[in-house]
Amino acid sequence: MNRKMVFFTIGQMLVTEAVLLVLPLIVSAIYGESCLFAFLITIAVALAVGGLLLFTCRTGNQVIYAKEGFVTVSLVWIAMSLVGALPFYISGEIPSYVDAVFETVSGFTTTGASILTDVESMSRGLLFWRSFTHWVGGMGVLVFVMAIIPNVSDRSIHLMRAEVPGPTVGKLMPKIKDTAKILYIIYIALTFIEIIFLLLGNMPLFDSIVHAFGTAGTGGFGVKGDSITSYSPYLQWVITIFMAIFGINFNLFYLIILGKLGTALKSRELWCYLGIILVSTVAITIDIRPLYDSLSETIRTSAFQVSSIVTTTGYATADFNLWPGLSKGIIFVLLFSGACAGSTAGGLKISRIMILFKLIRKEFKHMLHPRSVTGVKFEGKEVEDSTLRGVSNYFAIYMVCFFIIFVILSFEPFDLETNITAAASAFNNVGPGFSAIGPMSNWAGYSPIAKIVLSFAMLLGRLEIFPLIIALSPRTWGKKA
Repeated sequence: MNRKMVFFTIGQMLVTEAVLLVLPLIVSAIYGESCLFAFLITIAVALAVGGLLLFTCRTGNQVIYAKEGFVTVSLVWIAMSLVGALPFYISGEIPSYVDAVFETVSGFTTTGASILTDVESMSRGLLFWRSFTHWVGGMGVLVFVMAIIPNVSDRSIHLMRAEVPGPTVGKLMPKIKDTAKILYIIYIALTFIEIIFLLLGNMPLFDSIVHAFGTAGTGGFGVKGDSITSYSPYLQWVITIFMAIFGINFNLFYLIILGKLGTALKSRELWCYLGIILVSTVAITIDIRPLYDSLSETIRTSAFQVSSIVTTTGYATADFNLWPGLSKGIIFVLLFSGACAGSTAGGLKISRIMILFKLIRKEFKHMLHPRSVTGVKFEGKEVEDSTLRGVSNYFAIYMVCFFIIFVILSFEPFDLETNITAAASAFNNVGPGFSAIGPMSNWAGYSPIAKIVLSFAMLLGRLEIFPLIIALSPRTWGKKA
């Protein structure tokens, strides 16, 4: 394994993080906040450690294979989270470093689970950094670097495949750098458009930027304890629509830009995704209608929560803990599904679920007609056997990981509903759960050990299991690696 290249890339990312920290530093300076010094110290630490790695790990061998891609992505996310937690800890606004790491991992992985009991008392600079981690982590921190640094090798597709969620990852353009640029241009444009729509609804500029970051990254950090509840119906609808938009495969946006709207609209994953949102919204609207004064409020409330959970954003305008059993059941199922592959959302992904159902149907057909030879088609193309095996293996390992996380959390003094939804929410990068970690609550009650496990679960879910397991495997670092 090309260890020097791995740590050289980590050094690059820490220096990049130091540059990114300048933005919340400026925000702190504008508002005259004392946390400015915490950002200065963190920038110095990131530059020192990153510079040391760049100096000591320089190598002429720039080759990155699949193994290096998995290891690099995992270690970069861990390193950036550990350093990114320092402003919270050094400022004293999150006194426990474990809590600070939990909050930062939750930010970068776009989970949105928070240990803060009084978010409105936080410094503006830290609130900005907290939500900015969503925006950076949503598309992928290494995809961001691929888009801006020169001399990116096409071998970097291994980094992209390890970081971008979904069963398969391809290139939009012949060069991987151009693909990364296109993704981020679309990402920035959609974020900017949302900010404009939020400003048109009289949301303050700071709030608009923070909530656009949270929506674009499908993360869910905000600036108020009640999430989006106290904002106007117009603003709630804007965020509802943009959450749904950011749950769509970004490849489809690129097709639309090229004028291939018809091709984009042929995506079965897209229609399945929109169908899930529509059916879930209608079912919940009917179920919770007696709880609200008007039909329009009921529709808006159900649509917001469905869009938030299916895209794993985690914003809320209602406490669905108080909803009837059917609605809570639908929300629980949506905790797992996720949105489209190639989006900023977490979860299993719609495409992977569709392929799984097609595999099940294929097996039933084979049982009834043993001599028949049938393949699995997705989006009009035959799915390769390697992809089918990958989807099957991923689902099996996914379920094992979920149950392990749940069993560990079962040692905590919470009820079954809290712990099982905590495992589901953290692993699928959603944010809220039921009972003690509901949409109007927080995760502060978990022990430090549980928070470390949950942080690991968030990383495991965001990187889709394999990169983190490979990076932490002793065999990866053996002499023959």
